[in-house]
Amino acid sequence: MTATTTAVQDLYPTRGPAEVITPRRDPVVWGPPSPGLESYERDGFLTDGHLLTDDETETYRTELDRLLHDPRLRTDERRIVEPRTQEVRSVFEVHKISEVFANLVRDERVAGTARRILGSDVYVHQSRINVKPGFGASGFYWHSDFETWHAEDGLPRMRTVSVSIALTENHDTNGGLMIMPGSHRTFVGCAGRTPRDNYKKSLQMQDAGTPSDEALTRFADEHGIRLFTGAAGSATWFDCNCMHGSGDNITPYPRSNVFIVFNSVENTAVEPFAAPVRRPEFVGARDFTPVR
Repeated sequence: MTATTTAVQDLYPTRGPAEVITPRRDPVVWGPPSPGLESYERDGFLTDGHLLTDDETETYRTELDRLLHDPRLRTDERRIVEPRTQEVRSVFEVHKISEVFANLVRDERVAGTARRILGSDVYVHQSRINVKPGFGASGFYWHSDFETWHAEDGLPRMRTVSVSIALTENHDTNGGLMIMPGSHRTFVGCAGRTPRDNYKKSLQMQDAGTPSDEALTRFADEHGIRLFTGAAGSATWFDCNCMHGSGDNITPYPRSNVFIVFNSVENTAVEPFAAPVRRPEFVGARDFTPVR
């Protein structure tokens, strides 16, 4: 039987017998009006071409290399590999594995921006490094993060923001992030039930929780598609309900980004709305301690 919560109303039904379209019922910017957040309100994202200095970027890239070669992580379930090549695809909970990345999470340029957008203290719902080595690293199919976090982690409201910080240059050819601007204002409740332990498959290849071709075509026609490029040290902030994805990286040039998800402490997870069981805490945190 699907586990749901009776204490919190489900404003965004999903994973039912048919696809359901629901207009957004939450603010985009929860805090007071703030300079620089106009594009985030309108499009669902904003960019910073120089969030980190060159020296800072090199520090984080060195730490990434250390984690990728740390023998203690070889059998850790937080280390996700490509199904075909067995190369590292993602490393989760990097703010707990590494004090270097914990410092990045606490950086006021990072956590402070999340507080401005969400209008409250924040905690880390998820952190990871997405590693896209060259010559065949697979992409991430079109999806809304909130659809998964609502269905499988139990986040009640759209009060969550992600930041993707480039540790290598993001070219227009090496599997960069694509977002449909304005798609954050409409929720696509996907058809189909959530398999038990779906995360074991979805962290390698998204399947459950993906919109229909018809819905994606309609969104693309209405909103267009923006491809994000930028130098190492640049960042993209985006709303939890943005329709986004990325292609395979078949170039020789790796693309590695650190990805941090901040959730409001006033929007803590309950039981999953459309999944048999909770996902593990390294994917969807149950520690709601505010970032300080």
